[in-house]
Amino acid sequence: MNRSYFVIGCFILSLILLSSCKLGESSNPPDVKTTFTPKGISAESKTKYNINLKMNSSEMFEVKANIDIINDSKDTWNELVFYLIPNIFTEMGRGTLTIQEIKIDGENAKYTLEEDNLKIQLESGLVSKGERSVEFSYKFTLPENGLRFTKNNGNLYLAQFYPMLATYRNHSWNKEDYRLQGETYHTGFSDFHVTYQLPEGYTLVSTSPNDSYPSRDKGTLQASQVKEFFIAILQNPSAIEKEVNQTNIRVFGFDEDTEFLKEITEIAADVLTYFEKTIGQYPYDQIDIVLDGMSMEYPGIVTAHSIDNTALPPDLLKKTVVHELAHQWFYGIISNDPYHEAWLDEGFAEFATYLYAYSRPNRNVPYEELYRMIAGLESMPVNLSLDEYGGRTSYIYLKSTVMLWKLFEQRGGLKEAEEFLKTYYDYYKFKEVNSKEFIRFTKYYFNLKDDSAFKEWLQLNSGVGRTSTLYTVLF
Repeated sequence: MNRSYFVIGCFILSLILLSSCKLGESSNPPDVKTTFTPKGISAESKTKYNINLKMNSSEMFEVKANIDIINDSKDTWNELVFYLIPNIFTEMGRGTLTIQEIKIDGENAKYTLEEDNLKIQLESGLVSKGERSVEFSYKFTLPENGLRFTKNNGNLYLAQFYPMLATYRNHSWNKEDYRLQGETYHTGFSDFHVTYQLPEGYTLVSTSPNDSYPSRDKGTLQASQVKEFFIAILQNPSAIEKEVNQTNIRVFGFDEDTEFLKEITEIAADVLTYFEKTIGQYPYDQIDIVLDGMSMEYPGIVTAHSIDNTALPPDLLKKTVVHELAHQWFYGIISNDPYHEAWLDEGFAEFATYLYAYSRPNRNVPYEELYRMIAGLESMPVNLSLDEYGGRTSYIYLKSTVMLWKLFEQRGGLKEAEEFLKTYYDYYKFKEVNSKEFIRFTKYYFNLKDDSAFKEWLQLNSGVGRTSTLYTVLF
């Protein structure tokens, strides 16, 4: 969540959340389970990552990565395309990256690296269902003012630190140019086996559900069916743990007092319980919340502290934690392309955040006030690609959230929204969705005869497309 949306949203929504509005009449959706077959979008590859990570006392990292790749498309590939995002910050002069070698099946490979575009030539084509093993050896240091991949307050955040295979779409690699705003990388679900070695005195937390606290200086981490693997290497954090529904919640803080960490832990426990009951089971054994750095989501772990390098006040930080946790369901489990279809994770995460808020006792959904918030946002749909908005993210975050609520105003209100998300999750967990599939599902769910419910906010011919967050007094 890298965006400057709070300033606009905070004041306006404080008015919205004090208002009330009667819910629409209950609808009678068809039995989706007996009439509807979901169609997830394939990454057209299968990948397994084996990564060995070593850090020395000078904060230099050495990586040896072996990536097993199966071509799951019908085409023969003559190249492999990866994101190598650390190179972006090398070119900005903020960090360093040195590639020592790249091999394919044990033989030296020819490659090009421009910005974050790493292209590896295949001397013999990789046919459909064929497999290649790619080995990487490289070193890097983290930039002080990076984005996600960064060093902050002495803590080291290894986001996208390894070569990430792009998805394959419509007979070509789905790789867009890196942008400093939004998520410009997109990967399929993969399995990870990570070994690490650190100097003494650090705490490691990660995507893996099997990292321990206090962490050891060396160890092995694993994660299955995740979109990416994130590691935070922390200096002297405070930590509170709480188990909820067989999931271990861990909150790591630095300057916060113990009572505040406990409060964040209790909020996270309540949110996890509500989302599991309302949407679906969180599939991993652990979720970590790190109260430092930019507010961002990763599978199994979120960071929450600032927006646009400005530390959030305590009340706003609590609400940010809710939003980032919602991303575990919408992005981490139900996937989408965040470059071309950003609204499908940001809009749904924000919608789920409000669902949680409006489900509190004595709260109603203030529809008319929500609609007033998107006055002036009529000109563009919410499912365009990032480069088409020119930084105007209110469409992706604000308009998409409000229009999702509009679907339920006369179709059962909040309770039906909960049932809708439960069914949506049941069918699309560990699948990728685009706008076309969302429309198809929604039409079946509500028995809609045409596309009129979507025309004012979705580009209907889009198959490919994070907030002006409405946060204020949600609690």
